[in-house]
Amino acid sequence: MSTMTNPTEEFDAATLASMYEETFRNFEEGTITEGRVVDIQKDRVTVDIGYKSEGVIPMNQFLPDELPTLTLGDKIQVYIEQREDSDGNLILSKEKADKMKIWEELEVSHNDEKEVQGKVISRIKGGMMVDIGVKAFLPGSQIDLTPVRDLDGLVGKTFPFKIIKINHRRGNVVISRRALLEENRDKKRQTTLSTLTEGQLIEGTVKNITDYGAFLDLGGIDGLLHITDISWGRVGHPSDMFSVGDRLEVLVLKYDKDSGRISLGLKQKTADPWMEIASKYPEGSRVSGKVVSLTDYGAFVELEPGVEGLVHVSEMSWTHEVRHPSRVVAVGDSIDAQVLHVDQQGRKISLGMKQTAPNPWDIIQSRYPIGTHIEGKVKSVTDFGAFVGLDEGIDGLIHISDMSWTKHIRHPSELFKKAQRVEAVILRIDKEKERLSLGYKQLTSDPWEADIPSRYQVGDTISGTVGKVADFGVFVELGGDVEGLIHISETGQDSQVKLEEIFKVGEPITAKIVKVDCEERKIALSIRESSQETDSKNLEAFNSSQGDVDQSLGRVAQDKETATDQDPG
Repeated sequence: MSTMTNPTEEFDAATLASMYEETFRNFEEGTITEGRVVDIQKDRVTVDIGYKSEGVIPMNQFLPDELPTLTLGDKIQVYIEQREDSDGNLILSKEKADKMKIWEELEVSHNDEKEVQGKVISRIKGGMMVDIGVKAFLPGSQIDLTPVRDLDGLVGKTFPFKIIKINHRRGNVVISRRALLEENRDKKRQTTLSTLTEGQLIEGTVKNITDYGAFLDLGGIDGLLHITDISWGRVGHPSDMFSVGDRLEVLVLKYDKDSGRISLGLKQKTADPWMEIASKYPEGSRVSGKVVSLTDYGAFVELEPGVEGLVHVSEMSWTHEVRHPSRVVAVGDSIDAQVLHVDQQGRKISLGMKQTAPNPWDIIQSRYPIGTHIEGKVKSVTDFGAFVGLDEGIDGLIHISDMSWTKHIRHPSELFKKAQRVEAVILRIDKEKERLSLGYKQLTSDPWEADIPSRYQVGDTISGTVGKVADFGVFVELGGDVEGLIHISETGQDSQVKLEEIFKVGEPITAKIVKVDCEERKIALSIRESSQETDSKNLEAFNSSQGDVDQSLGRVAQDKETATDQDPG
């Protein structure tokens, strides 16, 4: 007997089977679906995704800021890990759903070249680790347009980035901040270049400072503010005027479209102070200023910003020869000066410091007539004389030839020492050359006029002591600072003999005066003539002591024979 099947039962069974399969069709493992929160416990959240069973998600998969607002009935995205585990439970994950959603958004941003926000979380080898929802690698070369010295200083900061490489399967993301900066720079550059014109005032940010100027970012393009265009005044170094990051309004001096070079000026925003310089500082006027620099030849004085004058060393003192300006002034000193000359075209002003005080040479002739006795202190001793300072600050020179009437002075240090107080006589005053000649020997009368000629006469034999020995002769001190010279030819010695080996300083010596020259102020002595005279006198004395006896050999022989003949023996 055959069994008959009810069509209605067959329909119902087929429908049920189809409906059962449909429940699995939209709930494949590894996919994301939407679920509804049906229960919230301390450690878990139960979610209904329309499946035959509900799934449980651990509470730690929810972010801290999500929990306070989480309520029953909220719809959330979940990831289906397993439809049924060994116990038949549905396994869901919110954490994986969030990450998959982030990866999808990152891939969209990458494809559409959109920027993403990220927070720098740590420094790693070769670059930085950045949180953009997932951990991404920021290479060191992609951090900024220029190398960053302090990478640790970026940690914790948030920046926009551009995804340059993404691999979801491997979980790798490479990002770049530099790419965005370059894009922004190029946009700004095009905007700036399209409106840039010479003579235009433009704002810029100090980007870099060098010895010769500062580079300003004008908006995607750099311009150079040269040190000579910073100020009308003196600029030691651009860093003295501003720092990196400063905002400046500058003038576009030149724009070369071919090379892209832009020259900027800051001082040109104000008028050139040299335009009215001649009328502002007329020659002969008295000015005040500050010493800003020193050179070997003078001091530069700032009269106002952008205007400097030079005080040459020759214009610093009426009375002293200034070898270097540092002996008179120092950088930073405030001084008074007189305008000597203005060269507006050459932008030069000559100043004089000494002109602010009376010239002592204007009154020196009336105050110190020729022949006046003065007293001063020895300022310095040179090979040719000694400089003596007067109270007025003027130095006079006692030349070596005016130190002694009679004594041969080989060096002024024999008579004078530095700081020694001395008396002298005014001999000559040359106002034009600013020279004052003094005499020391003129304090006493000239002994050569009467005293020496009467005391020392040719033919006299005198005694003295050896004062100095030279190659050409021997100086003899005769007393009263009077000297005589025994020339080497009058020493009685061979010309090849070294006189210092025979004559010793301080030894007594006797010589004959052979010449007294009052015009040349010289007394010539001779040992040779003195010795010859002495020998002659000695011979004469010997002969005198022998009477008139004939001492010839013939006479002696004759007398001897006569004596023999008369001998009785």
